[in-house]
Order: sequence, then C-alpha cells, then structure tokens
Amino acid sequence: MGGDTLLVLMRLRTVIALVVVLAVFSAAAPNFLSSANMVLMLKHVALNAILAIGLTYVIVAGGIDLSVGSVAGLAGMVAGFLMLNGVPVGGDMLVRFNLFEIILIVLALGLAIGFVNGLLVARLKVAPFIATLGTLYVVRGAALLSSDGRTFPDLVGDPYYGTEGFPVIGGGYLVGLPVSVWILAVIAAIAAYVAMRTPLGRQVYAVGGNAHAAALSGIRVNRVLVVTYMVSGFCAAVVGLIIASELQAAHPATGETFELNAIAAAVLGGASMSGGRGTIVGTLVGAAVIGVLGDGMVMMGVSAFWQMVIKGLVIIAAVLLDGAQARLQHRVAIRRAAAMA
Repeated sequence: MGGDTLLVLMRLRTVIALVVVLAVFSAAAPNFLSSANMVLMLKHVALNAILAIGLTYVIVAGGIDLSVGSVAGLAGMVAGFLMLNGVPVGGDMLVRFNLFEIILIVLALGLAIGFVNGLLVARLKVAPFIATLGTLYVVRGAALLSSDGRTFPDLVGDPYYGTEGFPVIGGGYLVGLPVSVWILAVIAAIAAYVAMRTPLGRQVYAVGGNAHAAALSGIRVNRVLVVTYMVSGFCAAVVGLIIASELQAAHPATGETFELNAIAAAVLGGASMSGGRGTIVGTLVGAAVIGVLGDGMVMMGVSAFWQMVIKGLVIIAAVLLDGAQARLQHRVAIRRAAAMA
C-alpha cells in the first residue's frame, strides 16, 4: 500500500471506526439499529458532542480544559437553585427569574468560568492542565456548597414565575428529534463556520500551530486563548442545563468524568493534543464513535469496569495513530518535494 493511500486511510480512520463499531454492534444486538435506540444514542451523543466542540477550540489552540464536567454540574445546580429559591435581596425579599433569564445567567456563568481559565493560562502563564484541574475542584466544591451536597428535585417549572418550559430543553422533541440534538446542530454549525470562515478561527489554528510566530504576525495570542476557554465554558453550561432539564433535577455530582469522554471525542476526531489541528466535523464523528461504543457495550452487557478499560485503550490508540499520521504526512511531503526537485 502506497504512502498516499495509507495517509488517506489514516485521515479517514474515525469514519472507518464508526462504520466498524456500528456493524459489530448491529450484528451482535438485533435491536441496536432500532429507531428508539438510535434516538437514545443521539441524545447521549449530543451531550458529549457539545462538550467536545468547546474542548476542540481549546485543544486546537494548544490547551486543555479539565473543568468542563464540573462546570456542567454547577450550571445545573445554579439553574435548580434559581428555579426553586430565587435570590434573596434582604429581609424576606426574593428576586425570582423567568426561564429566559435563568438560561442567560447560567450561560453567563459558563462564560465567566471560561474567562477565569483563560486568564490563568494566558495572563498568569499557569499550565493549562494545572489551571483547569484547580478550577475543576473549585467549581465542584461550589456545586456541593450550593445545596450542602443535596439534589435540587422537581425542576418542573412554575407558570407563575414563567419557568414552566424548563423540562422541554432536555426532554422535549422537535420534528421527531430531541431538542438537545437540535441545540447540538446549531452550536456545531456556528462553531464550524467560525473555525473555517472567520479571522478568529484562523487565529485559533495559528496560535495552536506556533504561538510565538502567531504573536510576531500580529495576532493577540492571549485574547485568542481566553476566547477558546470561554467557548468551552459556554458549551459546558449548555450541557448542564440540558441534563438538569432532562432529569428535572440537579445533583452536584453531575458531569463527573464528562471531560474524559469529551477529550476522547476530540482526539478521536483528529484534534492534535499539541495544537494546530482539528475540525468540528471530526469531533462530531469522534463523539459518535464514543457514543455508539458506550451504548453498544451497555446493550451487550459489558461491565462498567471493562467499558472504562476499552475507552481508555481507544484514547491511547487514537493518540498513537495521530502521531503516526503526523510522521507519515511529513514523509509524504518530503517525498513529493524530492520528486518535484
């Protein structure tokens, strides 16, 4: 097999992996491709894909964000707190918010946490792994403190306060598909357009490829980095809202280990951990592989422990293949240059 053909196969490896896992599980489990199971898988894939889209921006810019799962958990808790309790403003006075205002507050919270992550990494030069690991613990602790570790139950909304539509965000359907899938479609379309068609998108790739060269070319590297972390925080807040809405309850432990699946989806989709490479479409396919793999193993009765082992091996294989693709791409480029000389 020639180097060019092998390179094409390496670039299509995530799509090939998706076809393989679909074929294997559809053969092993007769109901795997049923419409009901496909809709269920789409709901699971949507949550991971939204998180992974935000992480893709961060990874392409050369960073990492370990706090997205905790941000999703805190977002749900804040939504639950505001719906059930409102905000005391002194004495017996309470300020209550309608659904639109609660959504804006939660999304602003995600942007603010992303802004803090961005400042830690870009301005204070804290290593992204350490900065976002610290944020992970701070945000998780805040989620626990907001309810003393308890769940906010019965988030069905109240027409008196204009919050009755809350369960629709995660549990509703539109044209036969879950609302969360439509939310994913909108976010993915915007994220892909920004990445491919706007100066900001090109700057993210430039910063991830070579931050020093990007700075010399006039790109405001710190601002670009902060924006990528804000995108990641925003996506995590959206996921927190969807989960709290679907469950009609908010628990402070929501989102634990979500960051691992999101990182796996981005890496499987071709995002390079060294920065400068990755696409939103690739991340969507990577999220689909993770989702199909997870649901398929559940249907086949694979234990949760083995599921973790298998997902870990998939991530390691993805990173190894990414390195192999980079080396092969380099060799093919050298061979083409020699042939043209």
